[in-house]
Amino acid sequence: MTDRTGQVTCELTITADGYSAGLNQTEERPFGDDGGDGWGDKLHAWMADTPEEHAGEIDRMTAARAFIMGRNMFGPVRGEWDREWNGWWGDDPPFHGPVFVLTHHAREPQKMAGGTTYHFVTDGIESALQQARAAAGDGEVSIHGGATTINQYLAAGLVDELRLHLVPLTLGAGTRLFEGVPPLRLEQVASRAADAVVHVTYRVLRDSPGR
Repeated sequence: MTDRTGQVTCELTITADGYSAGLNQTEERPFGDDGGDGWGDKLHAWMADTPEEHAGEIDRMTAARAFIMGRNMFGPVRGEWDREWNGWWGDDPPFHGPVFVLTHHAREPQKMAGGTTYHFVTDGIESALQQARAAAGDGEVSIHGGATTINQYLAAGLVDELRLHLVPLTLGAGTRLFEGVPPLRLEQVASRAADAVVHVTYRVLRDSPGR
């Protein structure tokens, strides 16, 4: 059996043509033009419409001991932190642990209700992963996106498992998973189909480029 202690995983909802967000992302529409009229209406409808059907996948998203996300996944503020913003996730984010946010602009850690603390990392993806691993101990580190951040970790050969939620929708443009990533060898280890989404888990094999 493969030792999965301390593995690095990624979680992402994508369209059938590989996009995690459409064009024209704004604060009001963080996932851009996805065919809906609000906050990720089409891309993430599977979570809201029948959460009981996907309870296992939803629970697994926040089961890691430490998390990493890009600044765009944290919020819409760009450049210097010139206004208060504590994340898209509300006052009690679902992570309940340390979250390492990639940014070019330093900021003091932000504690939230429920045990979540955001740490802002300015010296790159490997530093964020090193800090997340130290915080997680022998537990899992989960990279929560967006696709641009996950692509950087995939290209650097730092991901063990890729967990995708595929929705029956195409966008044709936007932010795409695997953009700029060298070819990978993936082993499918789990899949489950539902009406509005297919959940697929791939192991990134060690002989993939960059690993």
